[in-house]
Amino acid sequence: MTFAAPERAPRTFDVIGVIGLGTMGAGIAEVFARHGFSVVGAEVNQEAVERGRAHLTNSTGRAVARGKMSEEQQAEILARISFVTDLGGLSEADFVVEAVVESLELKKDLFRRLDDVVKPDAILATNTSSLSVTEISTSNSRPGRVVGLHFFNPAPVQNLVEIIRTVVTEPDVLADVEGLVGTLGKNPVVCGDKAGFIANTLLFGYLNHAVSMFEGRYATREDIDAAMRFGCGYPMGPLALLDLIGLDTAYEILETMYRQGRDRLHAPAPILKQMVTAGLLGRKSGRGFYTYERADSSTMVVDDQTPSVEDQPQFQRPIGTVGVVGTGTMASGIVEVFAKSGLEVVYVGRSAAKVESVRATIEKSLDKAIQRGRLEESAKTEVLARVSGSTSLDDLGQVDLVVEAIAEDLRIKTTLFENLDEICKPGAILATTTSSLPVIALAKATRRPQDVVGMHFFNPAPVMKLVEVVSTVATGEDVAQTVRALCHQIGKVAVSCGDRAGFIVNALLFPYLNDAVKMLEAHYATADDIDTAMKQGCALPMGPFELLDVVGNDVALAIQRELYLEFREPGFAPAPLLEHLVTAGYLGRKTQRGFRDHSRR
Repeated sequence: MTFAAPERAPRTFDVIGVIGLGTMGAGIAEVFARHGFSVVGAEVNQEAVERGRAHLTNSTGRAVARGKMSEEQQAEILARISFVTDLGGLSEADFVVEAVVESLELKKDLFRRLDDVVKPDAILATNTSSLSVTEISTSNSRPGRVVGLHFFNPAPVQNLVEIIRTVVTEPDVLADVEGLVGTLGKNPVVCGDKAGFIANTLLFGYLNHAVSMFEGRYATREDIDAAMRFGCGYPMGPLALLDLIGLDTAYEILETMYRQGRDRLHAPAPILKQMVTAGLLGRKSGRGFYTYERADSSTMVVDDQTPSVEDQPQFQRPIGTVGVVGTGTMASGIVEVFAKSGLEVVYVGRSAAKVESVRATIEKSLDKAIQRGRLEESAKTEVLARVSGSTSLDDLGQVDLVVEAIAEDLRIKTTLFENLDEICKPGAILATTTSSLPVIALAKATRRPQDVVGMHFFNPAPVMKLVEVVSTVATGEDVAQTVRALCHQIGKVAVSCGDRAGFIVNALLFPYLNDAVKMLEAHYATADDIDTAMKQGCALPMGPFELLDVVGNDVALAIQRELYLEFREPGFAPAPLLEHLVTAGYLGRKTQRGFRDHSRR
């Protein structure tokens, strides 16, 4: 005979203790006070208390100025917060969270001292972003009541809170903290105790990779940042984000993650240490990867790396007529983009039906733009008049530029470039939209490798602003500059890079996605929690698993394999789970099942 365990009543939390009232601690105190809790803020002395009080007054004052709360509400919130300079003032707290400096010894000493202060059933939390919660917890006589509670800055605004469980965290403690975070209007995600937790582990690997790309002079800081903003819709480029975070903070987080996990991808790029040593910490010091108006300013100013007006690309070869080879979604979009910008376009397909489908696709796209008020009816007629389709490559003989957008198959593309080399006039530029194949292999198939360049549009081409202009070792500077000038003419943002796997965007994006798969594979956190962490903690437009299901797991695996073969970096090896999903045919939305089952949605 079995008996069900009696249902446990969740703890009640009335008094919240917050230790450390810097920017983060004051923000945490404000969050609790806003939701009706009595808060006791603890600091080392009265001067620190006054600084904390000022943080709270200024933060709530900004909310009043923006019309997000009334002066009466501000007064009520501030009245709920009291201040002490002795830990003994936390004796009645039901929950205590510390937000002191990131020093393991300091935090351990704090949790040791709290043993003699707080009630036996009080829960203790650390807001550490990178230190071991387990190690901190063992300083307390009851490590099972200790959790990590990682708020994101600014705490009153950011909705994500990472709850970190250790191997000894008591289940009821974890459940009660989840409930508590929910009452704050925050979204809790639960993960294990590993340096970096969810968001920082995935974010800082990506940031470190971007630094290495810059350090190796593969692309400029402006092009790396623009690539991720316009190619992925990220709110900030990686180097500008590092300046905001602080290079010293980034270095410490990476160093902590590397020491714990020994993942080479988390070993701080050497230039980071050099910049920190030189005092180039980012916005806080007035200079980091970029230069700012003054310390703590967000306004960038011109420095010796800023491109000058004279550096703006100019047409070195005339471009009046463009050819496009292909009839798929990308090819149709590229034809539309060129025609809208006033260029004459000849596109080539394998059959009359495919040629006609391109025109139908463009007409449908233009009609949608007209319905939304983005295009005049007369403009549609003008655009279509500039477009002509053909089933013969010979009709590309007099165009100034050919862009191929056919299947990602090196053999097929090579054959096409051999034909284009024979057909196109001398001086015509031959461009490929490949996202993963070596451009030089296509250039080698011609007798004019200096005229061959990568022109990687992003899908859908009429909407996405970015074009990666990829130069091989043989590409003429006049060709690369002409293509960049053309991108500007058609309303795109051009970034320049060399001919290596992934170019800028895919080389930064797919290792991050692969790391997310490894995290899921290790049962560290759920797909939903990982997606939530990256969307709400890092303000990304999509979580990694949402994005993988849209891109297609087969596409992601192919790109990751190319990156691994090119760089031979062990951390770039495709996650086994990704390979298994592809083998099973779980490719994402296109097969109705990937990391999630889309047939039920």
